[in-house]
Amino acid sequence: MSTGVMRTPWGDFTKEELKKFGFLSLIFAFTIGVYWLLRPLKDGVFNSYVGAASIPLAKWVSLFVVIPLGIIYSKLVDLFPRQRVFYVLSIIYGLLALVFAFVFMHPKLGLQNVVVDIVGEKLVAKGHALKGIGQLIGYSWYTFVESFGSIMVVLFWTFAADTTTPESGKRGYPVINFGAQIGGIVGPLLVMTKVEKLGTSVLLIGGAFCIFAIGILIWLFMRVTPKDQLSGYHGKGEDKKAKVGALEGLRLMFTYPYLLGIFAVISIYEIIVTIFDYYLKYLASHEYAAEAYTAYLGKFGVYVNTVAAICIFLDVNRIGRKLGLRTALIVTPVVIGITVVVLKMSPNLATAFWIMVFAKALNYALNQPTKEQLYIPTTKETKYKAKAFVEMFGSRGSKASGSAINMFNTLLKPETFVLFTTIASLGLVGVWLYTAIYLGNKYKEAVDKNTVVC
Repeated sequence: MSTGVMRTPWGDFTKEELKKFGFLSLIFAFTIGVYWLLRPLKDGVFNSYVGAASIPLAKWVSLFVVIPLGIIYSKLVDLFPRQRVFYVLSIIYGLLALVFAFVFMHPKLGLQNVVVDIVGEKLVAKGHALKGIGQLIGYSWYTFVESFGSIMVVLFWTFAADTTTPESGKRGYPVINFGAQIGGIVGPLLVMTKVEKLGTSVLLIGGAFCIFAIGILIWLFMRVTPKDQLSGYHGKGEDKKAKVGALEGLRLMFTYPYLLGIFAVISIYEIIVTIFDYYLKYLASHEYAAEAYTAYLGKFGVYVNTVAAICIFLDVNRIGRKLGLRTALIVTPVVIGITVVVLKMSPNLATAFWIMVFAKALNYALNQPTKEQLYIPTTKETKYKAKAFVEMFGSRGSKASGSAINMFNTLLKPETFVLFTTIASLGLVGVWLYTAIYLGNKYKEAVDKNTVVC
């Protein structure tokens, strides 16, 4: 086996180690590329069938869908080896994507039957010729994409954490994320440039085959990666026999403050960004209609992932390697707090667009790979069961909570709503900072003592 050292912008790797993270980067590029292909299509299709004003309700619906899916996911990781869960889910999601593609092309149920009401130049209402059936399609599609973004991303990072040591993760996770941002550029770029020419269904069929490819790439990864590169962190206290049960992950999450801390970091970020996101999409839906709106969201995705890729290439993750994981965890809430104030001072579409671009880019480039390292000094049971509940409920639950706040938009004057959300967001940033410091300290203590946190 070759042990030569190769230099990269993110540190020195052995050839086998770089090959491993390069392969993981490719797999995650497909995963995120598909998600960012689906994401603007998600909003464009939902906006056509139901309307942008109902996005907060759609996020609540997706939360209640995630609860049983989390239980099913926990059962799958009890029954199958980690790679086989990938195979099963890639087949299921790929087939469902094909089903939706053909529904959108259907002569009666398809997007061509969308009814759009315009007053002057402002879009005031949207619906579907088949009313109730159209709304059912819209909500089903929305929850499908949301669940893909939750389950497949959680499963990937769980898989990566289970095969990575803390030192290797500091170098390797930015490599993985760099590949993800390339996928995150290609996916929405296709939507931005091709959706008006090819249509939603054609892009979705391509996305379905990319989902199938994820399972194939995992199969290849398991066969070409040396066994020593598939060995992760093993700390004292990890030899306990794992408990079997669909709700075991939920029990673990509420048992350990460390996991609740990760839950809080995910939740607070998502609540604040959900408020920004709704404001952006609500304003955009009044400026763009139909596939032009979808193309605009595709453009947004390209900008987000391009900025994130630049940050990763310029090695923003050096903050964690040089100053420690705790410092890296603190950076994002500080920046988000500043963006909250900026939006309060200039509440318009252009400001909301750029705030969302930088908020999401920083999350993808720095906050996510840093947060994922927190799972390395944990047991396999925590990685495969508790992580799923922490991530799914943290993400979906917080988006639902943020959407509940957004529902006040119709009850309050615009300036009052912006002031209300500013105060609430800044208060959450304070809690986020305290939690980040706690998590950074616990992680360092566990790694220094070669133990598991939970």
